[in-house]
Amino acid sequence: MLFNASLLALMAAQVFGVVAQADAQPGTSPVTPPALLADVSASFPDADIFGVKLVNGRPTKALIEVTNHDSSPIHLAMVGGALVTTQSLPDDTPAYQKIVRNLTAVQYNIEIDAGEKKELTFAFSQDMNPQDVYIELVAVITDPKGGVHQIQAANSTAAIVEAPTSFLDPQIIFLYIFLTAAFTGTIYFVYKTWVEALFPQAKRAPRPSEKAKKVEAESLSGNESPTVAVASGKDYDESWIPEHHIARPVAKRVKSGAKGKKFE
Repeated sequence: MLFNASLLALMAAQVFGVVAQADAQPGTSPVTPPALLADVSASFPDADIFGVKLVNGRPTKALIEVTNHDSSPIHLAMVGGALVTTQSLPDDTPAYQKIVRNLTAVQYNIEIDAGEKKELTFAFSQDMNPQDVYIELVAVITDPKGGVHQIQAANSTAAIVEAPTSFLDPQIIFLYIFLTAAFTGTIYFVYKTWVEALFPQAKRAPRPSEKAKKVEAESLSGNESPTVAVASGKDYDESWIPEHHIARPVAKRVKSGAKGKKFE
């Protein structure tokens, strides 16, 4: 996480101030910085009636609202936070062991005038196992005298959930195609291996080839037809023989008789 020179100097001054207070002479009271007259709050516009849901792989947006009630301008340096477990831990557990994930701090370096209110966007994303966590957001603000203040902006419960599955997702479509092909191949293998062996099919008569059909057609070309010979009761076909060769000549009958003679 990168900080600019002024912010590093500011945080170093805070650390050195704490060290100086620790090394102070006994009997002297530590210096307490004055309270900051400002309100900091955070809201999640995408939350529903069930609360805040942190969808894996999608950015979660929080609106940071800072209101300056002081008579002098204040300076918003950055906003950071962490996701903290909701499980109960022993009292002597260090605070860092409660942190599930640190959120990347965002630098703003914005000056807020007296009586002014500003809204800033703080976005973060995560990819974690579904669970319930606490969202803790902290704003680092400096007052006109250089004092550094860490003000809690949010401490609410949220649920980490997976992104909803879409049927138009290319990965889902490829999975459907793969499963369909695997199921079809399995059914075909089972049918060919066991089902077809239990129900053998009757063998079909071989179909005459095109060459055999052609030879048969040529043998029956013209007026030759076996049906004509069978119908006539003869073993040859008479349809091609001229009619005058088939019909036998019929002898004509001549009436003969002696004429009666007249006798005188």
